[in-house]
Amino acid sequence: MAAKLRKGDKVIVLAGKDKGKTGEISSVDPKSGKAVVDGVNIAVRHVKQSQNTQGGRTPKAMPIQLSNLAIVDANGKATRVGFKMDGDKKVRFAKTTGDVI
Repeated sequence: MAAKLRKGDKVIVLAGKDKGKTGEISSVDPKSGKAVVDGVNIAVRHVKQSQNTQGGRTPKAMPIQLSNLAIVDANGKATRVGFKMDGDKKVRFAKTTGDVI
């Protein structure tokens, strides 16, 4: 199945503690159905000090379920993604505006 959300897409969070926040997808794991969004779903991880790195508490973006994300259209609103044929290429488009993503 074609991916509706891909790395680099600007998305908005629909549900959870970060509802309403926007960010860019930095990585997607299609097998587990999750994506990591910059600045969203931040958890504090404790890092042990080593010879090369300083120890301490570091914030890290954790994966969020793809069903809780929606792509942002040109108007800045959440939209669903559809597929259509543009010549001989299959392209994604925003359902609200009809623009090709």
